[in-house]
Order: sequence, then structure tokens, then C-alpha cells
Amino acid sequence: MATSFNGKRIIDGDGHVMEDIAAIWKLMPPEYVGKSFSDIRGKSPFPPLDHLHSANRHFTPRGAFANVGPEGWEEFLDAIGIHSTVLYTSAGLSFGKLVSKDWAIELARAYNNWIYETYLSKNRRFRAMGLIPLQDPKEAAAELKRIVSELGFVGAMLPSTGANMAQLGDERYAPIYAEAERLGCALGIHGGAHEGMLMDDMSPYAAVNALGHPIGQMVAFAAIVFNGIFDKYPGVRIGFLEAGCGWLLTAAERFTRSWASHVQYDPRGRFLKLHDGESVGDYIARHVDEGRIFIGVEGNELTIAEAIRVVGNKPFVYSSDYPHEVDAETCRHELEELDENTSLSAEDKDAILYKNAMRFYQLAGD
Repeated sequence: MATSFNGKRIIDGDGHVMEDIAAIWKLMPPEYVGKSFSDIRGKSPFPPLDHLHSANRHFTPRGAFANVGPEGWEEFLDAIGIHSTVLYTSAGLSFGKLVSKDWAIELARAYNNWIYETYLSKNRRFRAMGLIPLQDPKEAAAELKRIVSELGFVGAMLPSTGANMAQLGDERYAPIYAEAERLGCALGIHGGAHEGMLMDDMSPYAAVNALGHPIGQMVAFAAIVFNGIFDKYPGVRIGFLEAGCGWLLTAAERFTRSWASHVQYDPRGRFLKLHDGESVGDYIARHVDEGRIFIGVEGNELTIAEAIRVVGNKPFVYSSDYPHEVDAETCRHELEELDENTSLSAEDKDAILYKNAMRFYQLAGD
């Protein structure tokens, strides 16, 4: 078992499972199986990501989107020299689009049971972020408690566009943030569904992929920052994944300028609380330093050195994104570029490659 890359320890903060849809159907309550449009002709119980992923021919690296299972994942970890990985959903990136609260509750439970049985119970190199039904925040908090306390998950994924496009700073999600704080678990915000972002008729798809992830993360980040989630729940840890780090610089600059010229009247204390003399950029940097904000990065990104200069090296978490738009070869190349980046110190590289993942996901035993 290879557990280092060029002698360096690596924890993958954002890998993906390719769901066994038939197995997940078997874990759904019988009242849902064979009695809905979703399972006609073997369709997925998850809604489609969007129309932009469909009916579109383009080329990806050889091996990308391979239908890997646990054995394939272990082979990938060994081939690269990655110690362990935190697994996110693939089909469930569309989870926020579910309208039926009952369906969302049962599907989250079925998915979580499936990934536990298939991955977590078999090998401690696998950790997981579960699905929770944001459509019903009280039920979401209960499912979060179950998967963390009973199944050993490290937290849960939140879609960057929220539940049915509700922004993630909304007060309705208070039970989720409160329970995550109580449990001390992670919340990872992830994009993937790119409808409703002024790109619904855009082609080629590369442009949609390039813009969809950072736009979704900036919207989620704005909602969380300006609605004071980090002030109201100081024990919460939130990661913003698969969008790189360049968007963070844009957000810090634009948020600072906009708040300076559009300070919101706040008679009920709903919004962010700045310290005396603190800008929104300073506020973001403070919450980074205090361990509440984490950002997924996928290797030697153009703006990584500047992002570290602005907010320090504490938030950035290496993320393979395997087996989506990458394969073992592309992941290895990205890690080599990061390793050879002379603008980063050895301390910066260790923070990105494993130390920040350990803090975000509380992986003290890894």
C-alpha cells in the first residue's frame, strides 16, 4: 500500500463515488420502488444535474468518469500514493433540486447506508460526506446526527445552490448549522448543477464547467458570510469545493467594496458582525485563521500563491476530484506541479496536501 507521494503525505479532501443506482434502489423503502416515474426503465432516484450535461459530445482524459468501485479507488490511491480520501456523491450533486421532502429524506438515508456499507465499513482509507435532506432542515439535522454519530461520517455535503435554489444563509437552515456545530463535523459545499446561472443556452460545455463551479461557490459564500453564519455558529467548519481558489480573491475584494458602500440596516441582528475597523476582507481572513473556512484546490493553480499571501495557507485542501474530469495521470501531474512550485514554502505545501484536510474533517487518527 503506497501512502506517500514523493515522500509527502497526502489526504484527498474531495474524491467522488460513482453510485451503484440499483443497490441504492434496494435500500429505498418498498413504497417508493416500482411505483414512481423515477424508476421507469431503471432511471436514477436522483434528479438530473441539468440539461447542460446532456446531449453534448466532448472529450475528457482517458479513464475520467470511470465507473470505479472500492477496489478501483484503492488502486488509484496506491498508484498516486495518497494516504486516504474523503468521498462525496456524484449523482447526488443534484440533491438540492428534489422537491418532495419525503423523497429527499428517504433517498438521503438510502444513499448514506449504501456508501457506508460499500466503502466506509470496508476500509478506513475511505471517509465520507453524506447527504442530508435540506428540503426539511429538522430532518436534515437528524440525519446528520445519525451518519456522524452512528456511521462515522465526517460530515455532510450541501449543494452550492441550496435546496430548490434557496440560498444557504437562509434562517431555515439554522437546525443544520446548529447540529453541525454541536457534532463538530464538517459541512462541504459542492457544485455540479449549473442551471439558472445565466448560462442555460451556453455552448460549448467547457465554458459552463469553468464558470458554474466558482459562480455557485461565490453565491453560497456570499449568503453564508453576509448572513453571519460564522458569527452565529462559531464552531461550524464549512468547505467550498471544486472551484479552485481564484474566486476567493474576487469575493474578498468585491465583498469589501460593496459592504463599504452598501452597509445594510440591521435592526434585528441578522447579518455579519465586523470588529471595529474590520473590512469584510479582514473578516474573511479572520474566520479562515480561526478554522471556519476551507477551500478545495486541485494542484498548482494560477492564483494559489497570491491566495496564500492574502488569507494564509490554512484554508486550502488538496482535492483529487477523481474519477470525474481526471484520471491517475492528470492527478499525478497536478501534484508534481504543486510540489515543484517555488512560490510556496514547504509549510504551505504540507498544509495543502494533508494538514488542512485533517483540521477540516477532524482526521486526528489519520
